[in-house]
Amino acid sequence: QVHVVESGGGLVQPGGSLTLSCAASGTIFSINAMGWYRQAPGNQRREMVAGITSGGSTVYADSVKGRFTISGDSAKNTVSLQMNSLKPEDTAVYYCNANRVLDSRTMDEYVEIWGQGSLVTVSS
Repeated sequence: QVHVVESGGGLVQPGGSLTLSCAASGTIFSINAMGWYRQAPGNQRREMVAGITSGGSTVYADSVKGRFTISGDSAKNTVSLQMNSLKPEDTAVYYCNANRVLDSRTMDEYVEIWGQGSLVTVSS
C-alpha cells in the first residue's frame, strides 16, 4: 500500500508565507511526478497549483507563478510547496498528489494517489 500525507496548513495573514510538505510512503518502487492541487471553499473544481517530475521539471499555475515554489526529493518521495505573498484568494484545501505510482510489492501502477488535504486560510 502507498499513502500520501500532507502537513503544514494553517492561518496566515495576507502577504505572509507558509510551507506545505508532503510525503509518500509504503511499498513504492517509483513515482512519476508529485504535485499540489487546491479546492477553494464553495468550488467543486480542484485546480492544479504546481507539479514536479522525478527528473526535476516543474510546472505552475499562472495564478501562483513568482509566488510559490515547489521542490522535491525523488529519493525520499517528498515534495514541498513554499508559498509567499499569500492572498485571500489562495484560501483553499491543498491536496498533495502522487502521479503514476509503481507499487514495489505487486508492480501495480496507480494513476493517482491523493493525500487527505490541508487547509490554508489567508485572512487578516
